[in-house]
Amino acid sequence: MSFDTLDKIDLRILQELQNDASLTNVELASRVNLSPSPCLARVKNLERLGVINRRVAVVDPQIVGLRVMAFIQVTLEKHVQSVRDGFAAEVGRIAEIMDCYLMVGDQDYLLRAIVSDISDLENLIARISRIAGVASIRSGLAVRNVSSRRALPLDISRPIQVKSASTDSERHRPSLHRHLQALA
Repeated sequence: MSFDTLDKIDLRILQELQNDASLTNVELASRVNLSPSPCLARVKNLERLGVINRRVAVVDPQIVGLRVMAFIQVTLEKHVQSVRDGFAAEVGRIAEIMDCYLMVGDQDYLLRAIVSDISDLENLIARISRIAGVASIRSGLAVRNVSSRRALPLDISRPIQVKSASTDSERHRPSLHRHLQALA
């Protein structure tokens, strides 16, 4: 296992890209006080390390008709690896589930889902309940989003060591499934 150190410039690059991933390399270089060539080399290195694993456009769910956000707590019947793996695989195939966390506490998983309406939520909960090993489901609706962040709070005052990505196939595995496997 090897480690790489992210310095202040790398962390500033990450801050800028988290705020606006559509920046051109020239714009990014200007914002972090580098010339374009070394800036691009640093971005490519951050991608190689898996620190930057993708770039996405953030779509406003309200504008595209996805008005219901629910948090769904799932408890499994058994806490064995095969049940967790099966649940993770099934949940990873459900587009309406935006986040899935393996939990410690009263429930085994916490899901954040977004759907068009209550009828769609009812169908989603029924679909989750049919996954093998699910013992119980509880859900709650979000009334309003008060605060939401996607940018990580990076401290640029000190270097950060990161573990280098092992293989290309591991880096490109679907994120949700990879994270669930790592936690299981």
